[in-house]
Amino acid sequence: MDAERLIASSSRDLAESRSALDIMTAAWQAQCLAQAVGEQLALCGTPELRGEARELGEIGGRSCAAVGPDHPAWRTGARAERLTEIGDERRTLTALGVLLGEVGIALVGVACATDEEGLYWQCIEAIDAADESSDRVRGMLRRLTVRDRARPPGVPVGGRTDHRRTPVETATPVDAAPSPTAWTGPEALPHDRPVREGTEGERAGRAERGRRRADRERADRERAVEVADPADSAAGS
Repeated sequence: MDAERLIASSSRDLAESRSALDIMTAAWQAQCLAQAVGEQLALCGTPELRGEARELGEIGGRSCAAVGPDHPAWRTGARAERLTEIGDERRTLTALGVLLGEVGIALVGVACATDEEGLYWQCIEAIDAADESSDRVRGMLRRLTVRDRARPPGVPVGGRTDHRRTPVETATPVDAAPSPTAWTGPEALPHDRPVREGTEGERAGRAERGRRRADRERADRERAVEVADPADSAAGS
C-alpha cells in the first residue's frame, strides 16, 4: 500500500482516539510508519535524502522496540508492514511530518492528564522520539527544496522514486562550480551526511523541554480547575 494512504489512516486513528491507551497505540503506529518510510527511502529514495532517511529509520526502530511485546499496541499489528511504495517523496514526507506533530500534541495531553508516573515518562520519551523524527523529516524536505532550486530550467520536477538513475546522472563533479541558484547554507552538505546530527545532549534537551511543556500544561489545567470549582469559591467567601 502507498505510504500516503497509510499515513492518512494513522492520522484518522489518532484523531478518533479518546483513551490514553488508544493515543499511545496511535503514536506507536506513527513511529512504525516513520521507521518504514525511512528504511524505504534509505534503500531506493533520492540520493540526497538517504542520510536523514537512515536516521529516521533508526529513530523509529528504537521507539517501536521500546514498546514490549506484551503491550496492547502489538495486538493490532503494525500498519507499516503493509507499506509497498512511496509514490511522491515530498507529499509523503509532508504528511508524515504533520502526523508526527499531531502525535506530539496528543502525547502532551496524555502526559498532562495522567497521575501515573510510568505512563507520564512513557509519554515524555515518545514526545522526544516524535521530535527527533520530525527533525529528520524537515531535513529531508529542505534537501528536496535545495535540489529543486538547483534544477536546470525546463527539467520537470518529479517526486516519484526513480530506480533507473545511473551513477552519471547522480554524480557531482568534484571540481564543478556551484550553481548560481544552489543553496550554500548549512543544509548544503554531502548526500551521505544528515543535515543535523542529533547528539545525546540534544536528545536530552528535547526530552527536558517536552517534560517542562507537559508540566506547564498540567499546572495550567489544575489552576483552571481551582478557579472554576464553585466549592472553592464558596469557601473563599
